[in-house]
Amino acid sequence: MAYEDLDPDDAGPIRWSVSVRADGDREITLAEIVELADAVAEHGGIASGMGTTSYGAQVLVVADGPRRAAELASAVLTEAAARAGLPDWPVADVHVMSEEMDIAEDDEPVVF
Repeated sequence: MAYEDLDPDDAGPIRWSVSVRADGDREITLAEIVELADAVAEHGGIASGMGTTSYGAQVLVVADGPRRAAELASAVLTEAAARAGLPDWPVADVHVMSEEMDIAEDDEPVVF
């Protein structure tokens, strides 16, 4: 299923894998990423960003379309970052992929 085949506002409630990244102005430590990983684990998530000036997570959300999935995952990252004691940096990048898109070899993630 290609992105063009999806109605961005109504693809039906399906599971989406969403990668979200927030960029800032200082290097993130291993201890901070471990805290972030703990905070996103309940969403089937993994965390990244050690040694960079950004932090991020890949999480699973259930949503009616890619835009809603991006919104939900961005909120998950923002809340998890606050719980982990990370700076409140703006979300800079969001990539969304449905299970159907993941199965198809020629589909690329939706980027917001």
